Amino acid sequence: MGNIREIQTQPIIGQAWTGRHVILLHCTIDNQFLHLYKSFHAPIEPPRQNCAETLSQLLSIGYQIKAITPLSPYEIQYFLVL
Repeated sequence: MGNIREIQTQPIIGQAWTGRHVILLHCTIDNQFLHLYKSFHAPIEPPRQNCAETLSQLLSIGYQIKAITPLSPYEIQYFLVL
């Protein structure tokens, strides 16, 4: 009897990920960049200290703002999707 091999699905290197890309951008209310969280394959430019400039870069790539949420009296979160 032959060997039974288990077939495992592995990601293909260089294969484009299809679907939605998500970014959470945290900023202060006085326009200072705090942090950026993104899905693994989301295209992105390096964030700037100025939050408006970071948003401008993301919008120029094609992201759309889906929600803006206050996290505290001093912080804002932007939810962007591509």
